[in-house]
Amino acid sequence: MSTTTFLSNATVNLTAATVTTDLSDQCTGVVIEAKKVMLRSTAMGDTAEKFTAGLQDNTVTLSLYNSYGAGEVEAILYSAWGVPATLVISPSGTTESATNPEWTITDAYLESITPINSTVGELSAVQAVFRGGVATRDIT
Repeated sequence: MSTTTFLSNATVNLTAATVTTDLSDQCTGVVIEAKKVMLRSTAMGDTAEKFTAGLQDNTVTLSLYNSYGAGEVEAILYSAWGVPATLVISPSGTTESATNPEWTITDAYLESITPINSTVGELSAVQAVFRGGVATRDIT
């Protein structure tokens, strides 16, 4: 099996309250944890545990450089706090394909933000954690 090197250059778009913002130029990292809750379906007579997929329980964590002001990271995240949000994320650019799948998470909930994270002599970096929502993958 051949091995390829992939250099990350993800695109991250956030839509909250009908406003879409491209956060790619402030994003230093993005992690999607696509998860389906495991439900036990073991029945009498089975000789091993059996499981089936339940509801999705997705988590998206964005690591961002922080900035303040109208239309900046802190204000954008604040506007997404407590309202259904949609995240559209691709590993490299906006043209989806088999080698660049686009993930869309709709109705995600911004569970936590770190609006202030200051250390003398360092760039302010914050995290935003979105939970829930329906994740879909598109390669066309």
